Amino acid sequence: MTGFITGRGTGPDGGSGAGPDGGSGAGPDGGSVRGRVAGLLAGGRGPALGTWIKIPAMEIMELVALAGFDFVVIDLEHSPISVETAYRLIGTALHTGVAPIVRVPGIGDGLAQRVLDAGAAGIMVPHVDTVEQARAAVRAVRFPPLGARGVGSTGRAGAWGLRSRADYLRYGREEVVLIAQIESAEGVRNAGEIAAVEGVSALLVGAADLSVSEGRTESDPEIVEMIASVVKASGVPVGNAGGATAASVRAAIEAGFTFTMLSNDASLFGAAAKAAVEAARGEEFPA
Repeated sequence: MTGFITGRGTGPDGGSGAGPDGGSGAGPDGGSVRGRVAGLLAGGRGPALGTWIKIPAMEIMELVALAGFDFVVIDLEHSPISVETAYRLIGTALHTGVAPIVRVPGIGDGLAQRVLDAGAAGIMVPHVDTVEQARAAVRAVRFPPLGARGVGSTGRAGAWGLRSRADYLRYGREEVVLIAQIESAEGVRNAGEIAAVEGVSALLVGAADLSVSEGRTESDPEIVEMIASVVKASGVPVGNAGGATAASVRAAIEAGFTFTMLSNDASLFGAAAKAAVEAARGEEFPA
């Protein structure tokens, strides 16, 4: 399987954007970028690196692509990003060579289908605790016969009607990813069965919600063991949301994760800005 982290689309500087494997640039629908996302989960060259997008600005997406991230998760659960802004962020991501996944707040309002029609390479669903919830997510994300996603091939996902119906359906069935977030003790107990639901591509462990729901810290040995049990029980790739350091990536590799989230755009910018001010002030110019 070709790893997600090989080959990029057209770069944000207007260059060819070809990756180390000579991958071609993205077309008007971002086809080559979206087509890589199914391979990201294998992590053949180490965990694929992503970050959360919480700032509703196209420039942020360009900067993230320039930084070299493999994928992004546009966060519609914990940010002010609207559907219209998400639509534009997805387009910017595809044209700058970084694969856009969208975390939706839930799957009962048709939002997953709308962002998939906009060209999203995948959907992340939070708080998947049971097999029934996983199956509901599959119904929302997958085309028949596996799911119940409607056909909207005249949008970006269908190259504005220029892609054949067969190719549009093939991509949606074979290459769109569905990531279920495991964020509770119930989800941990059911992780193996959730991962086994046909149509679920991967799991992502939400350590923050898991630890808070258990009244513990993320470093608590019991929480660490619960997270480890998800990796062991799952027959699909598992990712985590770690820190933005080399140490956190090494820890993710050692724990068996194949993709990892390096903080988020707002926190990365805030940390860089704070570090710059502190470095400029130094000891001679205290705040």
